[in-house]
Amino acid sequence: MLILLYSPREGDCVQSVTASCSAPVLLSSRKPAVLKAVKWTNILYTGIASLTVGGGLCAIPFKQVENLSHESLIRRAASLVTDSSSTFLSQTTLALIDAITEYSKAVHTLIALQRRYLQSLGNLSPAEEDAIWQVIIGQRSEVSDRQDECKRFELTWVSAFKLCETAAEAAYTSGAEHASITVSTNMQVAESQVAEARKLSVDTDKKLAESKVMEVERVTQDVSSLHNNNDEEEVPEAYLRED
Repeated sequence: MLILLYSPREGDCVQSVTASCSAPVLLSSRKPAVLKAVKWTNILYTGIASLTVGGGLCAIPFKQVENLSHESLIRRAASLVTDSSSTFLSQTTLALIDAITEYSKAVHTLIALQRRYLQSLGNLSPAEEDAIWQVIIGQRSEVSDRQDECKRFELTWVSAFKLCETAAEAAYTSGAEHASITVSTNMQVAESQVAEARKLSVDTDKKLAESKVMEVERVTQDVSSLHNNNDEEEVPEAYLRED
């Protein structure tokens, strides 16, 4: 665009300057504005070099780009690896804890069903007994599925933990100490959370085993009582098989 600078004589254009600006700047032709015109001309030339791209560049300021060495690139890559492995570990930790929790719920439900069945033994009709036993069989299958899920997530969690150990060591040797410390801290937190969940799993396994023993003892007592009374009623087949 053209910037027009006027002389003190009204309407007489004496100079034009080419510059990259967003709008022409018109200076007044009245005498008191002469000094202002000279002043604005100096400001114009001084400010041209600092214009940005959006305003129409006359000169582009360049920012010096960091010189990336092999060491710095390796450190950045190591940091990415620790971030990814930490995410992997946190996800598997959450999955394992949820699996153990669901397993515990399934076992407690099974124990409640078994107790109800044993308490009602001898007072149920064959149809009611069969219906309750079918529910127990289904719940045993649920417990088995939850156990398998816990084992699967346990293996995945161990793999994730080992991966974090390798990533932490690699980050430390490459000079990314902060990344190494961060992933090591995440490992400690995950290990602590899983340790608490494993306590719940062990307690659940113990209760499940106790319920099986209690069931066997009760059935044995009922069989002995039936034999002593010369009762011809058969023992429910459900107790004689493992589901």
